[in-house]
Amino acid sequence: MEKVGLRDQDDDQVVREVIAGDINAFERLVKRYGALVTSIVKRHVPFDEAEDAIQDIFLRAYRSLPNFKNRGGFSQWLSVIAVRTCHDFWREKYRSKELPVSVLTDQHEAWLVSAMSDESDRSFAERASQKEAGEVLDYALRKLPAGDRMVLELVYLEGCSMKEAALLMGWSVANVKVRLFRSKKKLHKVLTSMLMTKGARRDEKKRG
Repeated sequence: MEKVGLRDQDDDQVVREVIAGDINAFERLVKRYGALVTSIVKRHVPFDEAEDAIQDIFLRAYRSLPNFKNRGGFSQWLSVIAVRTCHDFWREKYRSKELPVSVLTDQHEAWLVSAMSDESDRSFAERASQKEAGEVLDYALRKLPAGDRMVLELVYLEGCSMKEAALLMGWSVANVKVRLFRSKKKLHKVLTSMLMTKGARRDEKKRG
């Protein structure tokens, strides 16, 4: 198995080769870190948009190579670019392609009730892995600004520490804490609205 130190040294060498004019050398980095970028994108971007996002990330990385300082290694540097690209994706897609509340099933409603009955961070993260959570959270998170969505996903759904989230987003730790608190309140408001709307429509059907 290749040692991390040797890999970092090789990454530095490849970067120097690309900057010196050997464009084809960049393909070595694409092959080496393709799986890393793909895993990040798939956690944040819809499946049908993932390929374009991945290409955009590597294009941004290629253009930014002259600024690479190897503080933390190429993989960390590339991860930051990947996360911020996903953030930009949602900033452009904000509130588009929403899932109508009317298509939420009784199972979705049951998940909403259970998730909101216990507001602890650990409980929310555990329930987020449940099958019913996917569509509900996708709808709710699409209602939030891009920064709010990303910080919630990084900390609560991916388990990043405040420091790690700050690095990936380019924020201070204090800013992450404040943004996280506000984002949780916004998400709770969206989920509450979904639950009330679902209940109101169910009552209308009963009266009809």
